[in-house]
Amino acid sequence: MKVTADYDFLIVGAGLFGAVFAHEATKNNKKCLVIDKRNHLGGNTFCENIHGINVHTYGAHIFHTNDKTIWDYVNSFVPFNRYTNSPLANFEGKLYNLPFNMNTFYQLWGTKNPEEAKEILNKQTSAYKNSKPTNLEEQALSLVGEDIYHKLIKGYTEKQWGRKATLLPPFIIKRLPLRFTFDNNYFNDTYQGIPIGGYNKLTEGLLKNVKCLTNVDFFKDRSELSRLAKQVVFTGKIDEYFNYEHGKLEYRSLTFEHEAMEMPNFQGNAVVNYTEASIPFTRIIEHKHFEYGTQKNTVITKEYPLEASSQNEPFYPINDLKNTQRYNLYKEMTKSESTIFGGRLAEYKYYDMHQVIGAALSKTRKLFSSQLALK
Repeated sequence: MKVTADYDFLIVGAGLFGAVFAHEATKNNKKCLVIDKRNHLGGNTFCENIHGINVHTYGAHIFHTNDKTIWDYVNSFVPFNRYTNSPLANFEGKLYNLPFNMNTFYQLWGTKNPEEAKEILNKQTSAYKNSKPTNLEEQALSLVGEDIYHKLIKGYTEKQWGRKATLLPPFIIKRLPLRFTFDNNYFNDTYQGIPIGGYNKLTEGLLKNVKCLTNVDFFKDRSELSRLAKQVVFTGKIDEYFNYEHGKLEYRSLTFEHEAMEMPNFQGNAVVNYTEASIPFTRIIEHKHFEYGTQKNTVITKEYPLEASSQNEPFYPINDLKNTQRYNLYKEMTKSESTIFGGRLAEYKYYDMHQVIGAALSKTRKLFSSQLALK
């Protein structure tokens, strides 16, 4: 007996890739069903409202892009504010501006002009310039020297990746930008900001006319769910999709410790990194500052990095040689599948938000233009 598919697309995962795909497919008169194993939509951009503050449940999400088309696209669902990311680094109780700029150099060495800063940097990096870096530590020392590396990079990086810097590949930090201006704007992108009212507004706009189900695990009822649609769009872990046939891909994960506080302002900045190895968390986020909040209370989040497992969410792909080779085996397997794969987990790639949106728009543009051409 032939089973009739009620939907054109079953979209597994309600994060940015899945939501943008669903929106664009719906615009093209396709019927979509979006499912997610979590109890909410929006993936890692989901926000929980606590004391009137939009708390970034899965860590800070700061939108930035140079692509005006993508900027206009997200602003068509919700207006974005003018938030500019200017994080601080706390090392042994002293604060340093990020990214590395003239303010940072003044805080480190008391230098007041670019030439003084360059002279110190050249002196500290010269000993490492003549050999090819074989690990992250050597790469960093050749780029920024000992002071910046030991105070602002080493501890934070080793916590983030769960490995000694001498065991990490040098390509992780191909370059470390040094600014010889007093500019604390972390991103160079033309457009940056936070959705006014939080990221849930963006998710709601994208999925406004789309059927969505939460608390649905694709892998618990895979064949039944797949029969609901003509085609599956998969945004989960690609190795899980293929039942780990070539082994598991490795990820780093995070756990989050949220704390509501009866004070109007805890740290005076949205993001403060803690770069000492002895402090177990990597940073503290104070969410109200993303939207210039004036609430009488505040909410902070400490981020603790750890190795991903079946008990926690995968966040950062570990794109070393071993994992890249393994991913390529899975990627080859996708060629014989009708399923569409997209997003950070399905492509085993670290995407920023604008890149995920761009990838989903590109995918749908090609898909629906080719379908129109066949008619």
